[in-house]
Amino acid sequence: MKDLFSDAAGNAPETLLAAWSRVQDRLAEEINTAWMDRFIRPLQPLEFAEGVLKIGAPGKFVYEWVRERHIADIKIAFEDELGEEVRLELVPMSRQNPATAELGVATVTAAAPPKARFEPNPRFSFDRLVVGQSNRLAVAGAKAVGSSPGDKYNPLFIYGPSGLGKTHMLHAIAIELKRNRPDLLVEYISAQQFAEDFVNALQGNRIEQFRRSQRTAGVWLVDDIQFIAGKDKTQEEVFHTFNTLQQFGKQIVLTADRPPRDLYSMDDRLRSRFEAGLVADVQMPDTETRCAIIQSKADQDQIAISHEVAMFLAQTVPGNIRVLEGALTRIAAFASLENIPLDIDLASDMVDKYYQASLTKPGFTQILEAVSKHYGIPSPDIKGTSRKAPIALARHVAVYMTRRITGDSWNHIGSLFGDRDHTSMMHGYQKIDELMQKDKDFRATITMLIRNVYPEG
Repeated sequence: MKDLFSDAAGNAPETLLAAWSRVQDRLAEEINTAWMDRFIRPLQPLEFAEGVLKIGAPGKFVYEWVRERHIADIKIAFEDELGEEVRLELVPMSRQNPATAELGVATVTAAAPPKARFEPNPRFSFDRLVVGQSNRLAVAGAKAVGSSPGDKYNPLFIYGPSGLGKTHMLHAIAIELKRNRPDLLVEYISAQQFAEDFVNALQGNRIEQFRRSQRTAGVWLVDDIQFIAGKDKTQEEVFHTFNTLQQFGKQIVLTADRPPRDLYSMDDRLRSRFEAGLVADVQMPDTETRCAIIQSKADQDQIAISHEVAMFLAQTVPGNIRVLEGALTRIAAFASLENIPLDIDLASDMVDKYYQASLTKPGFTQILEAVSKHYGIPSPDIKGTSRKAPIALARHVAVYMTRRITGDSWNHIGSLFGDRDHTSMMHGYQKIDELMQKDKDFRATITMLIRNVYPEG
């Protein structure tokens, strides 16, 4: 058994000091210089024996700060350097006598889970999720997580446009786990709520309580993770929560409206971790699947509808699943109030009255705003002259969408982009077209953007 104790003078042996030096170099790549100098470099490796590594923290403030933020990172880095599993104990030491430990030891072990606060919506079960080619992989991954959390597909990252069932899958996972693993704490939170709770915890001096609520989860479900993009401190908190949970083998499932690599304002460390497991997309369903969704919704709500009417709605109502189900509810309610049959004539009249307006083509301003929001680049920059890669890509996408949606001439499109000549517009369009043919994920992103600029009925 490897045994590294302090020497006769009370100092850590050279092998441990050398490992600590390399660990600091690794940590410096992810922690800013000010924090490294204030909190990490003052730490002292004390001894390593029987798989237990003791590190001293000078003063309770440093001890608390490191324990809350980076103890898991230090543990992982030491394991890499020492070549074996490590149980890390962070020891608060008196500044007057560093060799004398104050009361308390921070150990990298999971705390007892608090009482579960999240109750999934029983309507969002796997039984009520219509599976088609557009969501087959994502559903398979979600079911695997529901039956065996933490074993594979960890993390599971599900992405796609709004209204296609991503939140439904998160609830379905929770329902499955509640049935099969009632002892397991499932924590569900939207990224927007995470950011708000984090800020409130900081302001109210409740950060310890907040972190415990997230980091003691057996399964961590985070919806719409794209909302933390650009929020540096929130991203850092997500990063450390992610690392802590993954270190203990806890299951992580995240959803977003785009793949990890398209989260341009997201920390690269987070994006790389999101891509480390299964990344599965959810696309707009085909007509047959849309028809099956309508019939499933009708069965759940006890609405009598023929296959002919269901197929008509699937073909003529634009928008996502949420819009489609809303159309069925509206038509069924009207039929009930007027005491008339829900037939093809009624469906046709309702679609003409409430949903044909959705087919109006969006204008250039709407297209530009959609591209600007997706890529996080101001509209004037997209129309400007910058050749920086992210801006040029957004500009080419805007050109492609404008041509596809409006059908305007190349000369007119060029005038919209600062009086550029028609050849540069054609080049931008061709570039996006080629990227879409080569890259399935990029094609899905552009398809999503085009669909999202159409107003929903």
